[in-house]
Amino acid sequence: MAAADMDSTTERTGPLRGLRVIELGSLIAGPFAGKTLADFGAQVVKIEPPGTGDPLRQWRTPQGLTSVWWHVQSRGKQSVAIDLRQPQGQALVRRLAAEADVVIENFRPGTLEAWGLDHATLAQDNPGLIMLRISGYGQTGPLRDLPGFGVIAEAMGGLRHITGMPGQPPVRPAISIGDSLSALHGVIGVLLALHERVAHGGRGQVVDVALYEAVFNMMEGALPEYDRHGMVREPAGSALPGVAPTNAYPCVDGRFVLIAGNGDSIFKRLMRLVGRADLADDPALERNPGRVQQMDTIDRAIADWTRQRTLEQCLAQLAQVRVPAGKVYTVPDMAADPHYLARGMVQEVALDDGSTLKVPGVVPKLSVTPGSVQGGGPALGQHTDAVLRASGLPAGELAALRASGVIA
Repeated sequence: MAAADMDSTTERTGPLRGLRVIELGSLIAGPFAGKTLADFGAQVVKIEPPGTGDPLRQWRTPQGLTSVWWHVQSRGKQSVAIDLRQPQGQALVRRLAAEADVVIENFRPGTLEAWGLDHATLAQDNPGLIMLRISGYGQTGPLRDLPGFGVIAEAMGGLRHITGMPGQPPVRPAISIGDSLSALHGVIGVLLALHERVAHGGRGQVVDVALYEAVFNMMEGALPEYDRHGMVREPAGSALPGVAPTNAYPCVDGRFVLIAGNGDSIFKRLMRLVGRADLADDPALERNPGRVQQMDTIDRAIADWTRQRTLEQCLAQLAQVRVPAGKVYTVPDMAADPHYLARGMVQEVALDDGSTLKVPGVVPKLSVTPGSVQGGGPALGQHTDAVLRASGLPAGELAALRASGVIA
């Protein structure tokens, strides 16, 4: 399945319309950044190896079928099949990069230098070029040359140590959170570099994002807590250490209700709802530090109440007293949820076989120049000719490059 064709002249909307991006990366981190820019109007030209394309095309899907994930990760992009390992292919990318605003890559450090596609080389013809480089450990430092995947970065960045139940092996979320976090940091970096270039007359520059650093940046006060107090954050299951009460509580129907009663006034309302006015009025529990000291007592009081009610009953009563609460959503819940639908977070794209596919909507929401979902992912090499012709490459040269296997 491939999305309906979108050539290089397609009218784009959004705040990044007119921005030209060359995406050299594969799989998750670099392409996630490219997808985000495309959602907001950038023209993103994805360079893929002829014959195989991005490996993501075959991930998490029956053999021989295009991954439906592909239609999320590469939606709105143009696919140009070029063999980057051949000098002629590298020359084609240099040609495209000379007219681009941004190049995205997530190869191991040194790979682009070996191909003559590093920022220093490309900037000779395009001084304003911004290059986003995402790698496991960054472009500098003693570990720079090691291969880095999100799963390793999540551990090095501290996420794995604090995830799971106390005393149990560390667990991972069943998504590539390290890659996605690095991509979002990369997008922030690109936008900062664009602002510098446009608003302050700056030149282009390199945005260097390390996967482990993107994860580490989410670790809140863990480092200063250790430095000042010798505290080491540990796994805490469904609770949040140092904040009380906030947890997942069992209901009579075997489901769990999530309750965040850690605001001072919210805590009092919650305790009165669960029949524990004594805790609501206890001066020792008036502020969070005191509640943390008696977290087990508070959690037991809440659980005694939730165990006597269904999830729906808990949610209804908690809403009446304005206590933040929710359920654990599954994908079917999300796909049918009225709030998801009202916010445009479940979109449908048309594929060229006549079918439709539900995909996530665009985040964030802009009031004047919102982003939009521009179809699904392209077929391999779907835009090779259109993009290279637009760069001024003669038709005869295109045919010769195709015959030699440089492009497809």
